[in-house]
Amino acid sequence: MRIDYLTPEGTALTEMGRRLARVRKQQGFSQIRLAEEAGVGVATLRRIESGQDGQMASWLKILKALRMTASIDGLLPETFDSPMAEVLFGAKKSNRAGVAEGGIRWGDERE
Repeated sequence: MRIDYLTPEGTALTEMGRRLARVRKQQGFSQIRLAEEAGVGVATLRRIESGQDGQMASWLKILKALRMTASIDGLLPETFDSPMAEVLFGAKKSNRAGVAEGGIRWGDERE
């Protein structure tokens, strides 16, 4: 299942928990061992895997224990390159200057 902006929070947490359980098993961790390495309670890990706990601090500890901190950057990258934002920001910047990019005047610029 793909998680996007239309996915309800509860559904997203359930899917993330399912994915976490799959990764945990693929890496050979039991719930007890992963909970110990992450420094969270086994009950907390079980709640997360069932989609009932969305505490970010717990998720960060678990991702660190699984050596998946790169996933944190994927979740919320330091910089977000959005072509649409660049176009909008560039257009606002050009309009403030009164001249479109490349020095072209269209005749509707404010003086």
